[in-house]
Amino acid sequence: MMLTFEDFPPGHFGTFGPRRVTREEILAFAAEFDPQPMHLDEAAASRSMLKGLSASGWHLCSLMMRMMCDGYIGRTASLGSPGVNEVRWLAPLRPGDDITLDVEVMEARVSRSRPETGIVTFKSMVRNAVGQALCEMVSPIIVARRAGAAAEQAG
Repeated sequence: MMLTFEDFPPGHFGTFGPRRVTREEILAFAAEFDPQPMHLDEAAASRSMLKGLSASGWHLCSLMMRMMCDGYIGRTASLGSPGVNEVRWLAPLRPGDDITLDVEVMEARVSRSRPETGIVTFKSMVRNAVGQALCEMVSPIIVARRAGAAAEQAG
């Protein structure tokens, strides 16, 4: 069943995962996209403010996106996103961490310019297995409304 705008009332939407993050994938992502020492080299990472090997924040954002797609966006009548409002990296993602994604609908409003769509703003939080918050993202998604919803609202 395809989720439409009407399926996203404000409040807790869901929890997705867990997903284990390996040392090998942290190193592979860093080598290709963020080759900083704290993401590639254990000795250099231990001397950094992170005090050990950690995934790139961009790797964590990519993992979040995958978890969102697998969890709900893949079955949502999504028309895309105008961007990301906020991303905050709160704590390092370590090799072997099991992460979960908590998703909250912060706001859902009908588009003024395109009433056949709505804008749903999500707040997503990734936590490790001990519940420590690693990353928070706030992002809107444009979602199609159910057939006839705009006409019902106008009438």
